[in-house]
Amino acid sequence: MSYESVIIAKDKELIGAITLNRPEKLNTFTTQMATELYHALREFDDDPEVRVILLKGSGKAFCAGIDINELEGKTALEYQAWIEKMEQPLVAISKMTKPVIAQVQGVAAANGMGLAVAADLSIAAENAKMGLTAINVGLNCVGPVIPVARSIGRKKALELLLYGDLIKAPQAMEMGLINRTAPADSLEQEAYEWAVSLARKSPVAVQIAKKAFYAAEDMSYHKQFEYMNEAFARLCSTHDAKEGVAAFLEKRKPHWKQC
Repeated sequence: MSYESVIIAKDKELIGAITLNRPEKLNTFTTQMATELYHALREFDDDPEVRVILLKGSGKAFCAGIDINELEGKTALEYQAWIEKMEQPLVAISKMTKPVIAQVQGVAAANGMGLAVAADLSIAAENAKMGLTAINVGLNCVGPVIPVARSIGRKKALELLLYGDLIKAPQAMEMGLINRTAPADSLEQEAYEWAVSLARKSPVAVQIAKKAFYAAEDMSYHKQFEYMNEAFARLCSTHDAKEGVAAFLEKRKPHWKQC
C-alpha cells in the first residue's frame, strides 16, 4: 500500500517507524490517515524485519484529535461507521503481536490521546500535554477514554472525559497514562534507544507476553493464572527460551530466532 498521510521506515535495528504526517493540521485524524495508519501497523506487524513499532507525529504535535472538517452531513449510522474507522488503529494495537511505543511531543488530544495511551508503551516530552478535549466543543471522547480508563481507573478517567482539561506529561506519568518522560530536545533519541532495547529482547518472549497480557486482562483472577501459565509453558518449549537460559549460564549474548 502507498502512504500519503503517514510515513513508514524501518532500519537495521529492527525498528519500524510510523510517522503521522499532517503537521500543518497538527496530525489530526482524517479517514485517509486512519486507514493508512491501520494498514501501516498491520504491515509492520507482519514484517519479519520489524520487532518493535515506534509511532510518532511530525511537526510540533503528536496528534490533536480528529479533523472536524469531516464532521458535517452524516446520518447516525454513517457517524458510527466513521468514528469506528477513526478508532480502528487504537483497537488494532491490542490485537497485534509486536509492541508499539508512542513517542509524544506537543499535544496529544482527544483521539490523539487515545492513540498515545492505546500504544503498549508511551514516552512523552516533558513539556507535552494530553487531554480528552472533545467535550469543550460539544462532543465527547467516549472511544479514546476506553484505553485511558484501563490505564488509570474510573474516577480519573471520568474527570478527564467530562472536563476536557489538558494535563502535563509529568502528571500523566504519575497517573499511569505514559511510562516515562524525556527532555523535548532528546525525546527522539531516548524513544529510539528505548525501542532498540526492547527489539534486542527475544521476539518470541515479547510477543507471547504481549498477547497473553491482553487476552487475560478481562478474565477472572484464577483464569488469568491458568491462561498465563499455559502461555509460559508454550514459551518454555521454544528455541529462544532454551537459547536464553544457555546464554545466561555460558555468560554470552543470546542469538534469538527471527519470527
